[in-house]
Amino acid sequence: MARVITWRHAMYEGIQQEMRRDETVFYMGETIRSYAISKAPDGSIIDLTKEFGEERVRDTAIAETAIIGMGVGAAMAGSRPICEILFADFLGVAFDEIFNQAAVTRYVTGGQATIPMVIKVGLHGAVAGLAPQHGHAGMECLFAHSPGLKIALPSTPYDAKGLMISSIRDDNPVMYFENINTYGVEGEVPEGPYTVPLGKGDVKRSGSDVTLVGFAVMVQRALEAAEELEKEGISCEVVDPRTLVPLDKEAILGSVKKTGRVIVLDEGCKTCGTGAELVAVIAEEGLTYLKAPIRRLAMADSSVPAGDNLLEYICVTKEKIVQAVRECVRGKGIAVSSK
Repeated sequence: MARVITWRHAMYEGIQQEMRRDETVFYMGETIRSYAISKAPDGSIIDLTKEFGEERVRDTAIAETAIIGMGVGAAMAGSRPICEILFADFLGVAFDEIFNQAAVTRYVTGGQATIPMVIKVGLHGAVAGLAPQHGHAGMECLFAHSPGLKIALPSTPYDAKGLMISSIRDDNPVMYFENINTYGVEGEVPEGPYTVPLGKGDVKRSGSDVTLVGFAVMVQRALEAAEELEKEGISCEVVDPRTLVPLDKEAILGSVKKTGRVIVLDEGCKTCGTGAELVAVIAEEGLTYLKAPIRRLAMADSSVPAGDNLLEYICVTKEKIVQAVRECVRGKGIAVSSK
């Protein structure tokens, strides 16, 4: 049995092990020396600055444009930078460097230059207290429109470590989104290094009546809902694509074919969101599998409020998932499993 550690600790362990393996890997961002320290439930401590020094763990100015710009240059020169944007909300400050430089350089140079960099997107997701300018959710969909970028959204500690290692080793720019709501999630994680392939989804829970598909914290809430619904005789399958780009369509469509019913979960706003892409894939390539219309749950098209009660009102909660599944499965008298 593997150790049980948190999502956040597993992510940092992935960085630590890759920095030990490859001296070209370095980590930079705003005040990261304060953040790159983690203590696991088993007592193990990661302190990246203490182990690797200030040359490889670099605090930068509060300038997202400079962080990503330096990362692109360092990657072209042979390093493998991990560039942290402390709050996902400020990705827009560096949009030109991401969209017009990191994403396209390999293409415009005909493959002569590669950009092996990780854009580590911290504090992403809707949470009480952060409000509109620090609490955006669903920002991954903005960058899925930019060919050349890969996008990882791990939901479990095991995936957090394995996807981080895969992202660092990839020769393309990878945007690695950390969801603030998953930081404290605990799970079994092997001590040694391992990879989780980019573009390979995972069935987090097997079921027969309805498929729940989403990313990051939506997977955790889907699992909580599935456990509650099992008591009512409703069997939910939870599919985690793990990466938005590349997207494992086979994992999604295979589950939809099995259950015949699907609810797409999106932490971000509904209009033109990540959930819309998943719905489109299912409608285009799996329509004949469906026994009921596709359903989509997403955050209301609203700025993120600071208060708990307002946030719960607009966001996708476990309770909303449970109710949507009941309506999807029982709405027209469809029989469900007795197990």
